[in-house]
Amino acid sequence: MSDEMTAILATDCGSTTTKAILIEKVGGAYRQTFRGESPTTVEAPFDDVTRGVLNAIQEVEELSGRTILDGEKILAPAGEGRGVDLYVSTSSAGGGLQMMVAGVVTAMTAESAQRCALGAGAIVMDVLASNDGRAAHEKIERIRVLRPDMILLSGGTDGGTVSHVVELAEYIRAADPKPRLGGNFRLPVIFAGNRDARGRIQEILGDRTALVMTDNIRPILERENLGPARHTIHDLFLEHVMAQAPGYGKLMGWTGAPIMPTPAAVGLIMEQAAKAEGLNLLGVDIGGATTDVFSVVDGQFTRTVSANLGMSYSVSNVLAEAGIEKIERWLVEPIAEQELRNRIKNKMIRPTTIPQTLADLALEQAISREALRLAFDQHKALAVSLKGVQQERTIADAFEQEEGGKSLIDLYRIDLIIGSGGILSHAPRRAQAMMMMIDAYQPLGLTQLAVDSIFMMPHLGVLSQVNERAATEVFLKDCLVPLGSCLAAEGRAKRGEPCFAYTVRFADGRHTEGTLRFGEILRLDLPSGAEAELQAEPSKGFDLGGGKGKPVRLQVKGGVVGLILDGRGRPLYLPDDSSDRAAQLRAWAAAMDLYPE
Repeated sequence: MSDEMTAILATDCGSTTTKAILIEKVGGAYRQTFRGESPTTVEAPFDDVTRGVLNAIQEVEELSGRTILDGEKILAPAGEGRGVDLYVSTSSAGGGLQMMVAGVVTAMTAESAQRCALGAGAIVMDVLASNDGRAAHEKIERIRVLRPDMILLSGGTDGGTVSHVVELAEYIRAADPKPRLGGNFRLPVIFAGNRDARGRIQEILGDRTALVMTDNIRPILERENLGPARHTIHDLFLEHVMAQAPGYGKLMGWTGAPIMPTPAAVGLIMEQAAKAEGLNLLGVDIGGATTDVFSVVDGQFTRTVSANLGMSYSVSNVLAEAGIEKIERWLVEPIAEQELRNRIKNKMIRPTTIPQTLADLALEQAISREALRLAFDQHKALAVSLKGVQQERTIADAFEQEEGGKSLIDLYRIDLIIGSGGILSHAPRRAQAMMMMIDAYQPLGLTQLAVDSIFMMPHLGVLSQVNERAATEVFLKDCLVPLGSCLAAEGRAKRGEPCFAYTVRFADGRHTEGTLRFGEILRLDLPSGAEAELQAEPSKGFDLGGGKGKPVRLQVKGGVVGLILDGRGRPLYLPDDSSDRAAQLRAWAAAMDLYPE
């Protein structure tokens, strides 16, 4: 039936805005045709998320001319200019899914529980462990104060320790935590630990919490089994958390597939697209409060969430973690330290404001570089593999043990970087978004870059569970805006020394050649859909992906920005002297045409 669908409606209920999109079959292919949005209405005075959903759908109706609603009922199936075949939705309203996890050993079962919760689309508020160094009363107070949506309790291999897991359960009982949403129901607790401890856990928590038992996430030390616990998290998210949020009970009755947490849906469509295209990809969704980083490498999916790095509500945390010098280094025009701090704090106080001057824009984009960099560093720290370990993993399960593991992120092997979130999707010039990602991620060799046009990845992620073809087609044709390709060299030299020689042969027979010097960046026009042949020979000590000093021959794809040849070296070097640094930044901005004259 999925291929017979002609009209699909999808919504994403965000913390501030509810976004609706209409997908229709056009000429035998699925395309995103119309979009509407409305303020989310999960809080007072409405206390009903469906109000915002209906308002967003009404805007789609007005723009498309299609009759979708009959009062508060979504018409189905689709007919001529009337109704839709399917309605799906995601949600992060009310702060999304917030969890605490607990395990016996910080670097083992507790870390496995953290990977499981992050992969299910949760924000992990805290990680408790028997050996985390906190006193019993501190752990109890922490559980009581945080008020998570649910707790994932793990610990002990099957047949292993029981006493430590029981101790953690007693902390939860003593804290008697109240759920964040809905004061009249019990807090969901998932036990995914030693099966020999199930009887004792039932005795301790069975009468105080909504306790659910599932398979051990670490049945033996050498293996993780995150799938069953992750599915349980999704089920409880719908049954308990969503059901308590105002209006979600009604919304769940409308949808043709289970409502998904927004981050889980974004990760799902990235995994589907990577599989369809055979790509290794890296993606980011930078929001006001959090920054999510996703990667798919050799089919292994990893997600991390930096809950304290964002562009509005969490912008002061970016300043605190990065340090003021790291932000100042991206500014051409210096700003007095106190004024810089005041501007950043004003953004936190007034999170919905947008830059009004070029200086404001430059500051926000400087902050975004550091937020993206810090979130990527956190992602790399968790995206590591276990050596010689059998793994049972599916999408969202690809976090691997940090200790002794090999990083899954090899920038030479990343084919595509996708940026999403307001600062990237709505940058006044696409070149600015591309430059922010290149500066933050410092890709190596040849990498394609793209941005999410209007943030429709959540809609497509939940849709992919029902109609994978429609979701993938729209993702590749309408969601992704190809920015172009970047060829970057790894290495260092004195400024002005040769970095690599290049020859670009275009499809129309034209060609251009030259030598890029260390510290330079060059932008060549290569429009979307166009390809060119690129030959490059690095100087001694530089590597373009073939080895130090070894030439490469590549087929490059274009985009709205074009082909970028990056001779600034890796790691990226910025002069210490402020005037030299400002001159360097001006030269890069001019080469990329970042700002109007």
